[in-house]
Amino acid sequence: MEETAQAQLTEAIRELLEGGREERLADVLAGAHPADVSRVIRELPLEDQVRVFRLLTPQQAGAVLAELDDPILRELIGSLDEAEVSRALDRMPSDEVVNVVEELPKEQAEELLDLMEEEKAEEVQELLEYPERTAGRLMSPDFVAVPETVTVARAIEHIRKAKTGDGAFYVYVVDDHDHLVGFVPLHRLITADPAAPIRTIRTEDVESVTVDTDQEEVARLVQRYNVIQIPVVDANRRLLGTIGVDDVIDVLREEATEDIQRLGGVGGDENVLDPPRSVLPKRLIWRLVNLATAIIAASVIGLFEKTIAHLAVLAVFMPIVASEGGIATTQTATVVVRGIALGDLTRSVLWRVLWKEMWLALATGAVSGFALATVAYAWKGNLLLSLILGVALIFNMLVAAVVGTLIPIALKAFRIDPAIASSVIITTFTDVCGFFSFLGLATLLIRFLL
Repeated sequence: MEETAQAQLTEAIRELLEGGREERLADVLAGAHPADVSRVIRELPLEDQVRVFRLLTPQQAGAVLAELDDPILRELIGSLDEAEVSRALDRMPSDEVVNVVEELPKEQAEELLDLMEEEKAEEVQELLEYPERTAGRLMSPDFVAVPETVTVARAIEHIRKAKTGDGAFYVYVVDDHDHLVGFVPLHRLITADPAAPIRTIRTEDVESVTVDTDQEEVARLVQRYNVIQIPVVDANRRLLGTIGVDDVIDVLREEATEDIQRLGGVGGDENVLDPPRSVLPKRLIWRLVNLATAIIAASVIGLFEKTIAHLAVLAVFMPIVASEGGIATTQTATVVVRGIALGDLTRSVLWRVLWKEMWLALATGAVSGFALATVAYAWKGNLLLSLILGVALIFNMLVAAVVGTLIPIALKAFRIDPAIASSVIITTFTDVCGFFSFLGLATLLIRFLL
């Protein structure tokens, strides 16, 4: 149903563009959600994207920009007047402006900030000073905070006058030095006695993060404690901003996408609409790394050239051993990397996870090894070759389980993204160990195989 409505909106906008009915198109756009308009813009040629954008109100234009991703965002802004873009940015929350300008070339971003309202531009500049992927970069400086000495009635009056009241889920309570000392949910504030001091109804145990907290950790805390907002404080616990659940959802999507792409050997920030030239370096580096690891595996095979020359049938079964090790690696590493990302895999459960993966490796290896040995015997009629294949496969499964569990954790300890482990390091281990075990056993027992 949702896809049908989106398709109808896209078709209607296309028809109005073709017919030049811009007044009617402006009415249609005014009644559409910015997220839906952004999806339409992604499907239009650049010329029509500009026409649609110019029919939006400044506030709606800002909301649409916030929904667009690079490279569409960069191309669209590059085709618009800077004054048009700055007017839209002025209507956006500061944290959303950050998301837009950080996708742009530095010079262009600075020019847009110079054209924006001074107060808004200063807020954006302050947020941009925090490192990427931290709570400081992610937070919104718009929140509602009241002194702990005021009454409920005064707090409600403060919300009425605050520009940020529309997006408030909690009222934060601070002391005389702006230190965070608690919060009050809006529903509790509304039902409380107006004459009661705010400190008597506050919740003192408030979960917060510092400005340098990694965005993944922020997402885990929001998920763990089921909060709609989480406050951001400095080293002295002064309240600086808040991060909403909508931003956390974006972080979860971004991090999950990055993990999936890196598990597949793709740059974590690649988009399906990225131009080929920008993608080429990201893809090429992983291809070259994979080539290097493939050469290492090939060198192991080279050690047993004489064995293969005497018994060519070994070459037939080598891809099977490598393939089974590869799928075992992918399964283990995917579960482990996701467990690390979600915070489920900690040191306290490491040995439990390793034991589970080794048990699975033995079980799946025994079944797969028996099946492969049966097929090999039926195909080639050599019992010893079949047994060697089965043993090599079980050994390779165990290697995949061990390295698939331990290497991502080791990479995490060295502050390296563990998602890169599956397609590069672990696969190399399983290929090398698989070939070495299979061809090594065959070399030792070759006189019985001939």
